[in-house]
Amino acid sequence: MKTFRLIAIYFFSGLFFTQLKANNGFVQKDTAINNELTPQEKAEGWQLLFDGKTLHGWRTFKNKPGGWKADDGKLCSFTSGSGNADLITDSTYKNFELSIDWKISPEGNSGILYLVTEDYDQTFLSGPEYQLIDDDGFPEKIEEWQKTGANYAMQPPSIKAANKPGEWNTTKIIVKNGKVEHWLNGREVVSYTLWNDEWKKEKTTGKWKDAPGYGASDTGHIGLQSSHSNVESSGICFRNIKIKRL
Repeated sequence: MKTFRLIAIYFFSGLFFTQLKANNGFVQKDTAINNELTPQEKAEGWQLLFDGKTLHGWRTFKNKPGGWKADDGKLCSFTSGSGNADLITDSTYKNFELSIDWKISPEGNSGILYLVTEDYDQTFLSGPEYQLIDDDGFPEKIEEWQKTGANYAMQPPSIKAANKPGEWNTTKIIVKNGKVEHWLNGREVVSYTLWNDEWKKEKTTGKWKDAPGYGASDTGHIGLQSSHSNVESSGICFRNIKIKRL
């Protein structure tokens, strides 16, 4: 009997370590509870923006056709030949803290926008964009201000903090009385102040010099940019989208 038990232990241990090796040294199982608020978050005033099942609370920008899908606890967009409209919240926000998980496909390109209005043809013509992209694998050359965590075409990220494509990341965006912070996986990557002299100089000399509405509103929608890579299978997924008004 003792010999049998030893053989069983060795056998199941072998299977366990074989599985560990197959998973690059660790068991890749996501056991987190997603798309729910904890009692503490509720007490602090957080609101859940995605229920994990539906698009309730969201709509496409200017109600244009879009290819967004809520499935298996994720809110996803994949590159389509017909193009997809960006997604925006029904509600608008002024001072807030936004927390959101995301993962991007290899060669992917997307973004999270804020202070978005519908006065212009595209979300990015009004709302600043927290850039999401495959920094190392994107097929075209990208500038520092295009890398993940950047305030797109304005402030580049101070450090590289993104996980590799296919892995989840956590972004935090804080906007309070014009002061903005971009966080990525627990590290601050961008800090700037809307409408101060430095910001005005960067705007008038850069990509947005001919976009009068860029950053002009102190209140607007949260926007999720549709996947717009040149790779047909590329995509972006979000979960755990929550916001607290400040």
